Amino acid sequence: MIQIEVPLGERSYPVLVGPAALGELSSLVPDDVRRVAFVTQENIGISTEIHLPTSTHYLPNGEEAKQLSVIESLCSAFAQGGLTRSDLIVGIGGGVVTDVAGFAAAVYHRGIRVLHVPTTLLGQIDAAIGGKTGVNLSEGKNLVGAFWQPCGVICDTELLASLPEREMRSGMGELAKYHFLGGGQLDSLPLDERVAACVRIKAEVVASDEREGGGRALLNYGHTLAHALEIEGSFDLRHGEAVAIGIEYAAMLAHEMGRISDASLEEHRRVLHAYGLPRGLPAGSNPDRIVKLFGRDKKAKNGFTFVLDGPEGLEVVEGIPENLLRKILERM
Repeated sequence: MIQIEVPLGERSYPVLVGPAALGELSSLVPDDVRRVAFVTQENIGISTEIHLPTSTHYLPNGEEAKQLSVIESLCSAFAQGGLTRSDLIVGIGGGVVTDVAGFAAAVYHRGIRVLHVPTTLLGQIDAAIGGKTGVNLSEGKNLVGAFWQPCGVICDTELLASLPEREMRSGMGELAKYHFLGGGQLDSLPLDERVAACVRIKAEVVASDEREGGGRALLNYGHTLAHALEIEGSFDLRHGEAVAIGIEYAAMLAHEMGRISDASLEEHRRVLHAYGLPRGLPAGSNPDRIVKLFGRDKKAKNGFTFVLDGPEGLEVVEGIPENLLRKILERM
């Protein structure tokens, strides 16, 4: 079992990584908790043993769960069940579940404790770590949310064995970005160590910039195009697949701007290929719509803004010309 701490002073919390880590759930429940509300989805089907009164609340499947109306329904159910500030919410599922459970915990009674059990690779290396929660609007992804740190995270890598191949590959798309955040040759590590390495990187970034005032935005490498694709059309894309396409786009953009070498561009492509990830725009993509969505990205303060690789590594680059963005879209 590998234990990693997300160092946030009095709000620091452990992340347990390894096979059978789920068996440690009871040890992470704070001593003063009187009841536990599980938030999950019916297709997940993971049961736990906690010797406290419990209730289980099921979310809709997929992105349908990430709506304000779902948060309202969930909080109403908490109130009807008598959940108080001394109780605990446990989110069991992928990134959608931890996003929604975390946001509900942040706003119910103005904040109660939450513990996450991510069941997907994407959730274990990214979504469940760091306290970012939120739901979508028709205008964009994750535009309504809160920063609300969990009191612990359990990444049971045995749960990943039952993931469909495509869901696992989607997680690899999110993992690919960590190669360029200091992870090095992650594809050479065993799965447990690979997950733990990503968690360590994210923990360091979160500790230095909890509320995304600067460096934490680097964790969004590849996400500007990814989010645009997820909103722009009804493409058959998982989040990690969209991120992979976004990484390819960001690398091509950085190369065109003279920020990275031919060798660096090829290394980006080697990593994406190693994980069997897509790199081209889906058929039917609308460049006009995509560029418009670029302007709505949460990072965009001074013109079009992207996380790009460069001589000193990843950094947030503002004021990128629109004609350059369109040029690279046409090449993809």
